[in-house]
Amino acid sequence: MARINLLPWRKERRRERKQQFLLNAGIAAAYAVAAIGLMHVVYQNIIDYQTARNGYLESEIKKLDKTIAEIRDLEKEKQRLTDRMRAIETLQTSRPIIVHIFDELVSTLPEGISLTEITQSSSEITINGIAESNARISNFMRNVEASKWVKKPQLNIIETKDEKGRRLNNFTLIIEQISAQRL
Repeated sequence: MARINLLPWRKERRRERKQQFLLNAGIAAAYAVAAIGLMHVVYQNIIDYQTARNGYLESEIKKLDKTIAEIRDLEKEKQRLTDRMRAIETLQTSRPIIVHIFDELVSTLPEGISLTEITQSSSEITINGIAESNARISNFMRNVEASKWVKKPQLNIIETKDEKGRRLNNFTLIIEQISAQRL
């Protein structure tokens, strides 16, 4: 006998198709979730890698900043030592100059003039003294002008006083010391 299925075949086919659709939809959803999960893992690995690189770069930048600060400190120390060496060198070269200046003052000093005070401020020398006449002061200034250790004599003050029957001139003379480099 022939088998005839009297059950509603359309209903059965619809159920099978629905079941097949749900199965396919489930598989597609599983693939989608797996793909999203895989993308999440990949992107998280990329982010972690970049974060690690950023951390490494930041630590290297901190090391370089520290090294730069040390270099700046060393440059400041070098400049300080260089300045100090220049100052010492200047003192060493100018040390014998004062001896020459005093020797020059003695040799340029005419008779009739006595020096009472000599002060030096930087390259300016102030000389206070007593002279028997204005002509002797003028002679002293000419001698100073001709000197190779001092220059530019300027008469600042001249006062005439009578002491014990003698007429004396108190004077203040400002001269400039010639620098050691110009000699």
